[in-house]
Amino acid sequence: MDFLYVKALHIIFVVTWFAGLFYIGRLFIYHVEAEKKDEPAKSILQTQYKLMSKRLWYIITWPSLFLASFFAFWMLYKNPYYLKMPWMHVKLAFVLALYFYHGFCHKIYKELQRDEIKYTPNKLRMFNEIPTVILFAVVFLVVLKSAINWIWGVVGIILFGVLLMIGIRYYKKVRAKKSWDKYEQELIDEDKKLNK
Repeated sequence: MDFLYVKALHIIFVVTWFAGLFYIGRLFIYHVEAEKKDEPAKSILQTQYKLMSKRLWYIITWPSLFLASFFAFWMLYKNPYYLKMPWMHVKLAFVLALYFYHGFCHKIYKELQRDEIKYTPNKLRMFNEIPTVILFAVVFLVVLKSAINWIWGVVGIILFGVLLMIGIRYYKKVRAKKSWDKYEQELIDEDKKLNK
């Protein structure tokens, strides 16, 4: 197969892998937030989130990881010169970090499937930003093909991470002010009145 076809397939499966990682993080947050709901909403929501997580994790995310990796190794086999480039070493370090992130997501997934809730929604929101930082780093490394400026890149990633954390805290305050939970409860109460 031509190198560019292999590269295209690698990029496609990297995109689907990241999509799975981004969405599984959101599902974790929703699953944990549903713990505070009254029954039967709590059971209904958590059952649905378990099913959605299982399908996303095993039908999209895990296969995408394997296929993205397979095509990456194939690209390196077809063009081993990449391994001599310093920017590729830095990129592979970020990919290794993404593998560890994926593994930790699998741990959280298994815990939530067993109804073990060990993290707060806010901690999960911050955890969910890790693949965003990795994505930014990898894309800039691949496009710029420069490991010389990696120090500035790391500083930029750290600043980006700090901005994300500030954004998460701001979102938490806005959410508390708007009180989506109170609005949801009003809708449930209104629905009960209509059904009587």
